[in-house]
Amino acid sequence: MPEPVLSPAFFARPAPAVAPDLIGALLLVDGTGGRVVETEAYGPGDPASHGFRGRTARNAAMFGPAGHAYVYRSHGLHWCLNVVCAPPGNAVLIRALEPVAGLDMMRERRGLSDPRLLCAGPGRLCQALGVTRALDGQPLDQAPFRIEARTEPVTIAVGPRIGITRGAGTPWRFGLASSVFLSRAMRG
Repeated sequence: MPEPVLSPAFFARPAPAVAPDLIGALLLVDGTGGRVVETEAYGPGDPASHGFRGRTARNAAMFGPAGHAYVYRSHGLHWCLNVVCAPPGNAVLIRALEPVAGLDMMRERRGLSDPRLLCAGPGRLCQALGVTRALDGQPLDQAPFRIEARTEPVTIAVGPRIGITRGAGTPWRFGLASSVFLSRAMRG
C-alpha cells in the first residue's frame, strides 16, 4: 500500500522546518523520481531567497499557497524545483534525489547511466524528472506530482547552502548523512 501523500498542511510551516522533514520522502513526477536526499531552505527575510525583494512575475508561486511547486530557470540554463511553504515567500529547493522509480526514463532524459549523476543537483534532477516551468504553481498533492512521507528514521547532516553568494553561511542545507547521491558532499 502506498505511503500517505504529504498534504498542503505539511508545507504550511517555515522552509527551515520543512526542509529537513523532506529528507527521506519519496518525490515522483509522473511516476519518475526517488528519495529526497538533499534540500535547501529559503525564507522571505533571507538575502539569498528569490522572495527577499517581494513578489515578481518570476517568483509569484512563492507567494501563493503552501504545498505548490515553484519552478524557475537558474542562470538561464537549468530548471529548479522548489516546494512552497508558509508564510508567503518561503520555499525549499529540492537539490538531490536517490533515484528509485523510472530509472530508464531518467537515463534517457539525462543521456547517461550512472544513477549517482541522474538527480545530483537541482538542474540534473529537473532534467531527469521532466520538470519545466509548465509545472510552476502546480499543487504537489495532485498529478503529476506525488510526495510520500518518509517511512524510516533518517540521519540528517546540516550545513551552509551552496551555489549562492548572499546568505551563504546560513546553515539551511540538509542532506541524508553519508548519501552518495548528494549534489556535493556536506561540510560544516
